[in-house]
Amino acid sequence: MRANNWLILIALLSGLGWWYSPVSPRVPATAALAAEGQGKFWEFHDLLFKDYNQLNDGKIKEIVKKLDLNEQEFEKRMDDPQIVQKIKKDYIDGVNAGVSGTPTLFVNGKLLRNRSLDGFKEIIVKELGKARGK
Repeated sequence: MRANNWLILIALLSGLGWWYSPVSPRVPATAALAAEGQGKFWEFHDLLFKDYNQLNDGKIKEIVKKLDLNEQEFEKRMDDPQIVQKIKKDYIDGVNAGVSGTPTLFVNGKLLRNRSLDGFKEIIVKELGKARGK
């Protein structure tokens, strides 16, 4: 699975309390996408989540070394305007879709407001009924 759903990435990364860390939430998101260029998105992602409460520039450099990424290529991609634009676009898409925090859940493109077990059941049954023509 590739990291094509940038909106999910940003929602997940911004929802882990990184606003309390010394780095902007965009830095871990950018770093994960920079690692994708070397085929290590999910590995980078997993290490970010493992140490989400200790993120700083040093931790990101440590992850780069741990994953044996080419540091020059990684740094180049960290400054890639296309990556920055993807993150900005996903943020805007999230706001437009009604994402105001995490977790925000959608079922079949519909914002799930009642996140109880009964709420999940209700919307899933409703959407399945539509799919079956009921």
